[in-house]
Amino acid sequence: MPLTHLDPDGNARMVDVSDKDITAREAIAEGWIALSPAAFMAITEGRVKKGDVLAVAQLAGIAAAKRTPELVPLCHPIPLTGVKVMLEPCEGSRVRAWARVRSTWRTGVEMEALTCVTAALLTVYDMVKAIDKGPEIGPVRLIEKRGGRSGTWVRSGAD
Repeated sequence: MPLTHLDPDGNARMVDVSDKDITAREAIAEGWIALSPAAFMAITEGRVKKGDVLAVAQLAGIAAAKRTPELVPLCHPIPLTGVKVMLEPCEGSRVRAWARVRSTWRTGVEMEALTCVTAALLTVYDMVKAIDKGPEIGPVRLIEKRGGRSGTWVRSGAD
């Protein structure tokens, strides 16, 4: 299957979606950040001097989803109809970020969901870097998409 973002000569291009139907689109992504026990405890106990880490990360994710075309050059500007971001502490001093992005448009919102999760995790990193010099982000992955010509896709084995 040819790559849609390359023309026949191999040059980058923004895909022309003008002939696609406007349909409801949805994408769900998730990702994790592994922290030191001290950073994890500071987050869960509300002791990070910069503020409520998970609330700030949630807002950062929403803002990032809305600005995805500014960060990913071949992404279409899409009228988003909804962005939901959740961050939750998990076993092993990790925080999980989860995002659902929705639109009714001609192209999917996978990039917006992935950007949302990534920005949320980067915000957690930024807010705890004075406590933890080595947080690790990953994996970040698409877990589900709906809508458009290709229909529904769900990652097998997603937690």
